[in-house]
Order: sequence, then C-alpha cells, then structure tokens
Amino acid sequence: MSALDWHDSAHFDRTGERPCRWCGLPTPLRDDRHRPAHKVCAEQQHGTPPASTEGSVASAVPLPESPPREELPVSEHWERALTAALAAAGRGHAVFPLTSHKKPALPSPHPPRTVGQCRAECGRLGHGVHDASTDPAVIRRMFERARWASGYGIACGRDPMHLIGVDLDVKGGLDGVADLRALEAEHGFTVPATATVATPSGGWHLWLATEPGTRVLNSVGKTRGHAPGIDVRGTGGYLVGPGSVGTAGAYLFAAGTDPATVAPAPAALLAALAPAPAPAAVPDPERLREQIHHQDAYTRAVLTREADKVRATTEGGRKNRLWASAAAVGRLVHARALDEQLAHDALLDAALATGLKPAECEYAIRRGFRAAATTSRAA
Repeated sequence: MSALDWHDSAHFDRTGERPCRWCGLPTPLRDDRHRPAHKVCAEQQHGTPPASTEGSVASAVPLPESPPREELPVSEHWERALTAALAAAGRGHAVFPLTSHKKPALPSPHPPRTVGQCRAECGRLGHGVHDASTDPAVIRRMFERARWASGYGIACGRDPMHLIGVDLDVKGGLDGVADLRALEAEHGFTVPATATVATPSGGWHLWLATEPGTRVLNSVGKTRGHAPGIDVRGTGGYLVGPGSVGTAGAYLFAAGTDPATVAPAPAALLAALAPAPAPAAVPDPERLREQIHHQDAYTRAVLTREADKVRATTEGGRKNRLWASAAAVGRLVHARALDEQLAHDALLDAALATGLKPAECEYAIRRGFRAAATTSRAA
C-alpha cells in the first residue's frame, strides 16, 4: 500500500462530494484507491496516526475493496427518514433520499459534464427529483443505496395532487409570513388551512394543490419584485419532507396540522407568485457591464466566463451551450449570490451575439435556470 500523501491534489475530487466509505458523511477527499474517505477515517482504518503537515504516513494494513454490508453505518436519522418517506408515499407523494445538506443523496451515474441532461430515462438511480417514486420497493432500494441519507425530498407538480410548496423564510432579515399577509391584503385572497411544515430556521412550508396541467415555476424571492421572503417550489422542484434532519435541525409537521389535508392553491396567489416575464431585450450594454463589474470577484468571474463561452460557440451547439451556461450561472442565482435578472441579461446579450433568436434564447436560459433549481436547491 502506498503512502497517504494528503498534499497530493489527486486526493481531492473537484466533481463534488461523495459519502465517505467509513463514516458515511459527504467528503470531496479520496483515498489512494480514489474511493471517498475522510483523511482521519482513512488513516484510522489504516491503523496509522494522522499525517503531519511535514510529510506522509505509510499504511500499516491494506484496505478491503469495500466494508462488509453489515458494517455500513445505519444512523437513527436514516431510519427515521426512511419511515417518514414511506409514510409520505402512502399519502400519494413521490419521494427520494436527501443528505443533511438537502441535496439528492444518490450520486449521478453520468459523467460530470452531462449531469442534468438525463432525467432518469436511462433507468438507473441518481437523477435527484426525477428518481422520486411512490413505490415502497423503489423507495427502500434508493435508501439502501444511500445509507448516509438523513432526509427525503417530495417532488412537486406530480399526480395526484400536483403539490406546490410556498416557503416562508423567517431569517436574515426576511419575513415570509408578513410578505404573505401583504400579498393577501393586496390581491384579496386568503390561504386556506393546509398541511404545514415547520423548518429548522423558524420558517414554514405551506403545501398547496394545483389543477392538472397547471405549471408553477420555481422561484426564489422573485415574485414580481415583491415578497422577498417567499420562495416557491413548483414543477420540477422539491420540498424537504417532514421527518428529515438537516444540518440546521429537523423538519416537522406544525402543531395541529393535518398531513392529509392539502388545500387548493388560490388562483390569485398563483398569479401573485408568478415570476415577472423576462424583458424582450437586454438593458444598455454599458449599464450591463457596470452591473457585472460591481459583483464580487467570484460571481463576476463565473458570470463572465459562462457568457464568454456562449458568445464563442458556433452554430450547431449554441442552444446546448446556452442551456449549460444558464444551469451553471443558475446555481449562483439559487444560492442568492447573483441577481436573476442580471444573470438572465448577461446570458441573453451573449446569446443574441451568436445569432440565436430572442425566443430561442429565453427558452434555453429559463430551462437552464430550472435545471439549477432542481439540482442545487431545495426548500
């Protein structure tokens, strides 16, 4: 067995975190056989002390290819999450396992550059919300393959109730409850009593049903410039299910709520929460450059890089390139590190320069943003 030199960049996987083969928690580190492992976990299993910052430590014993099945960690959170997920499926909700960071627990079976292009058509697991199922056998199989899961996601927009989630944030200066009350007063509607989940941050998830065929877009505090404390989980999105445990704490049904009661969403609420239509043309180029210049260094670099990629793409791959760049930039949008309108305008400006029509640009950009919403953020 070769020495474990943790200064070697080969021990860091830039494609993302995977569950440690010893403790089950996510890590970007890889051992000398390129298997997910924390530094301390790997060295404990090797029977060696932690490596000093001055050099490397040789392994005392070889590692097996994988730990015996019965030795895989099965946490209490995992068991509770599986039980809660099965209960949710029994009420008609399609579910799939999540990590404590509210991300899909099963890694994608596809190469990093193609993640998001397949929506489970390949028949394998690892497609996030597209894996969601109400079949207990499928749910158990997903959780058995994700023993590090501590929660589950509920897919929105699916039969039979076409669930949407209204996420009322109460943190960081936001007050989604007050924003909702203001929308009710302004538009003359009242949200009926419905299944409600209390979040670890003190906010609330309101579950509402929509009519078949109704498409509700995911949005993050972008409800026509109003209600910054309200996020929406609609078609293609997902909610963290009650019974899940995240890094901030547990998600639980609110006291007195009926899990089986999912009230219809008022039409006026859906209209008020609909994202504002995108403008037909980008703002003045000078102003666009100024807005980009005032972003922080990392955000500016990502936005500029992706816009340049779009601008440099020749005919034949322009739409796919625009979609991929929108998905990359969309992760910053859904992390609230970048204004959605600025991201949209920068990509639209670059795409129009390639000769694409405005309608083609709008479709690809919005589709990319939706892909980012389903893979990088949950309520």
